[in-house]
Amino acid sequence: MDARDPELKKELAATLEARRTLGEEYESELVDSFMDKVAARVDSRVEQRVRRELAQQQTSSARADRRPIGPPRTNPRFARYGFAGFTMIAAIPLSAIGAVNAGTTGLLITWAGIVAVNLAQGVGSLFSRDHPEQDTDWS
Repeated sequence: MDARDPELKKELAATLEARRTLGEEYESELVDSFMDKVAARVDSRVEQRVRRELAQQQTSSARADRRPIGPPRTNPRFARYGFAGFTMIAAIPLSAIGAVNAGTTGLLITWAGIVAVNLAQGVGSLFSRDHPEQDTDWS
């Protein structure tokens, strides 16, 4: 309840004036009447706030329903080239490990694995629904 509510101020003034006029024998009835009015005003304000909150929640829910589920999609070209860049960086220590442990054969097996992983990722992105065909350079 707002302490600056002019309507409630008038009701309180009228209740106090009626108490002066009618005397102490009607005091409890006057106070009960005034409290009923205050309670009605509080109920009205609470209902307004609840309706406002529900409307905001429904609006937020409707906005959330329009958002795609899952992680945000990245640019398919960035995903492809980013993955290839990562594998090239990872190729340096992997090549060293392969060459030290198995010589040239280990180095060749390491690079065959890197090429195979990149091919699998590239082929997989062609068949992915997240990457439409019009993202290719050929369209």
